[in-house]
Amino acid sequence: MPIKNRLAEMQEEITAWRRDLHENPEILFETHRTSALVAEKLKEFGCDEIVTGLGRTGVVGVIKGKTNTSGKVLGLRADMDALPILEATGLDYASKTPGAMHACGHDGHTAMLLGAAKYLAETRNFDGTAVVIFQPAEEGGGGGKEMCDDGMMERFGIQEVYGMHNWPGMPVGSFGIRSGAFFAATDQFEIKVVGRGGHAAKPQQTIDPIVAASQVVTALQSIASRNADPVEQVVVSVTSFESSSTAFNVIPAHVTLRGTIRTMSKESRALAEERLKAIVPSAAAAFGAKAEIEWLPGYPAMVNTLEQTEFAAEVAKSVSGDCVEAAITMGGEDFAYMLEERPGAYILVGNGDSADVHNPEYNFNDEAIPAGCSWWAEIVEKRMPA
Repeated sequence: MPIKNRLAEMQEEITAWRRDLHENPEILFETHRTSALVAEKLKEFGCDEIVTGLGRTGVVGVIKGKTNTSGKVLGLRADMDALPILEATGLDYASKTPGAMHACGHDGHTAMLLGAAKYLAETRNFDGTAVVIFQPAEEGGGGGKEMCDDGMMERFGIQEVYGMHNWPGMPVGSFGIRSGAFFAATDQFEIKVVGRGGHAAKPQQTIDPIVAASQVVTALQSIASRNADPVEQVVVSVTSFESSSTAFNVIPAHVTLRGTIRTMSKESRALAEERLKAIVPSAAAAFGAKAEIEWLPGYPAMVNTLEQTEFAAEVAKSVSGDCVEAAITMGGEDFAYMLEERPGAYILVGNGDSADVHNPEYNFNDEAIPAGCSWWAEIVEKRMPA
């Protein structure tokens, strides 16, 4: 069926929740107000069980269907945290917290899952159990991993898990998904290239870490161009080049490089780490410098399982009439941790012609709310038919 009438009727109410969340953003695990609001709403809806404090500030609600002959338990997950960005939208409901902003639409995700939870608690037109998961710290904190480490999947008996993200550039309320590796593993590195500083007029008396570090930057690109299989997606980005001196006439003593490596498979991820650790010391040593490497493992690749992806796409088609095959993205997503523990799927819902996510002018499109809520509700009702 298309957009559910009850959820279309609730759009104004859900929009009000979303804009309240937008006005009061919280970063990483500090989602205390957001988590309290979510728990309060779930209680108001009549959820059968509400648990707080999972993954530090995560919230889980349990909604039982009219019957439970199937014994099925589905998890539906939304992220709650904002970003450390100064908002530049000029909206009436813009962030009231300087330096914090819902620039990725997690306010919309939370509001849509709350809308679906209210609908499911009212109707209970399914045979099984729906578990709604509200997760903190997706933006770099690994809140999904912490909720899993707290035993969430086992505690609630979750058998499959589904997630959603808004996507600027896709028509409002449309859907896109793909099976297999979808979002990249996102590892970080910090490299300190140590030389011997001195006067810029006497380079022969120094070991110039600027020159050595520049060669390191260039050499790292060979990981993607000469080490990885050409059909594999590998992106090596050096994003910061910081000298220990800012003077015009000083060759610094050391340089610090920072960046990310993004891969789509466990094999490519291991290869990239291995090659970085081999290339960096050698490239620095060629210029008489030394290199110290800190490897910072990030999120694993997010992999949609085939059966659940096909099911999620069929539900999306029933809601919006179509569901396209989404392109691979080299961005990271910590829903990956939940998909490592249980089969499931992650889908994109169109946000229309908006600024991109992580942009100070971005805003979640409230017109996407009925489609997003309907998809979550249909996932439950179609996977566990009454």
